[in-house]
Amino acid sequence: MTDRYLHEGQQRILKVILALAGREFAGLAPGEIAKGLDITPSCVTRDLANLQAAGFAEPIAETGRWRLGPKLVQIAVHFAQELKDRRTQLDEILQRYTRTPS
Repeated sequence: MTDRYLHEGQQRILKVILALAGREFAGLAPGEIAKGLDITPSCVTRDLANLQAAGFAEPIAETGRWRLGPKLVQIAVHFAQELKDRRTQLDEILQRYTRTPS
């Protein structure tokens, strides 16, 4: 894929998601995100608002910090279930094809 398809704002918002990953309990303050990603606080505010609208991030009411939202966790759980289902199918196929013919 060429760079002509990349968009600075979209790449930045993906970096915000990655910054929040692994901090689901403590979260990150917007200022920490801005400093860690070397972006302006106004960009962080805009990105967090967009992520919140999509269900990908949410503020922690007690602290004002931000964490990943339920939508990303739901995607991960769905992916894990899909892997489990496919593993079961593959195991069944393997069992059918590896047993000794009668």
